[in-house]
Amino acid sequence: MDKTVMLGHGSGGIMMKRIIDEVFFQAYAGEDLLRGDDAAVLPALEPGQRLAFSTDSFVVTPHFFPGGNIGHLAVCGTVNDVATSGATPKYLSCGFVLEEGYPIDDLKRICASMAECAKEAGVVIVTGDTKVVNRGHGDGVYINTSGIGVLEPGVTLGGAQCRPGDVVLVSGTLGDHGIAIMSTREGLGFSAPIESDAAPLNHLIADVLAAAPDTRCFRDPTRGGLASTLNELASQSGCDFTVDEDAVPVKDVVRGACDMLGYDVLQVANEGKMVCVVPADQADAALAAMRANKYGADAAMIGQVTEAKPERGPKVFLRTGFGSTRILDMLVGEQLPRIC
Repeated sequence: MDKTVMLGHGSGGIMMKRIIDEVFFQAYAGEDLLRGDDAAVLPALEPGQRLAFSTDSFVVTPHFFPGGNIGHLAVCGTVNDVATSGATPKYLSCGFVLEEGYPIDDLKRICASMAECAKEAGVVIVTGDTKVVNRGHGDGVYINTSGIGVLEPGVTLGGAQCRPGDVVLVSGTLGDHGIAIMSTREGLGFSAPIESDAAPLNHLIADVLAAAPDTRCFRDPTRGGLASTLNELASQSGCDFTVDEDAVPVKDVVRGACDMLGYDVLQVANEGKMVCVVPADQADAALAAMRANKYGADAAMIGQVTEAKPERGPKVFLRTGFGSTRILDMLVGEQLPRIC
């Protein structure tokens, strides 16, 4: 175990998995936390009712970027985490940590975008907290949001539900958010504008569940990108995942930026895309439902779930455009600091 906390511990990759497993899980993880899904599913007061609960913190810099800002991102991120369980998000909390000297006009812009996004998602911000730290002891503004949703009877989603023969889908192009943040932070100019993909996806998820009721799981490929997400699902399910590189949708400008910067687009963060695993006989219906939603126009089937070999354990493989196959591993270290 590392002796001090480093930026890589928040990357969504191997280092973050290590600190979660060896610090947080060892200290207080129970059955609900050990499942490793984006939201916990908990019993409600009434028999048969269940609630989904999730929390997230947002520390992105810059606070304003093409396609959104830290407030818009906070609402989208927590709505999506709750919705991955199959629940209908209902309520959010919002906690602000503000640095002395932060412009009130910027804070108002952030709050206005949060209200707009919450309205689109159909959720209500019902409670919150505000703390102010001394000048130089923060980064302007940090936001924590928690969300609660209602889960219908019979809906049981999670990474452990994936089975050999299932099909893997993504709801759109990958890498948009991470490269938008990097290009804004570093002042990079590209031939075409790159905008964050941050969006509330709870309605898209509901559409997919209506069309493909036996869907195994949803997961938003945020920190660590698609590679880390699929490795998490492989670990939870004990299955292999194989992805066809040519099937993964990526905008030309994002691919070009990744090539120039030396990034693997499959490890770059997304904030408005969803990975979905469904039985093969419902894959076409799930894909059609995604493409009918405005946030799923570029959805694609990208791979399959297969049985893992017991002697080596579950792995994620990438079939390259050259016809070869390589292991697609989790992100190691920190590729893009502070993307959410």
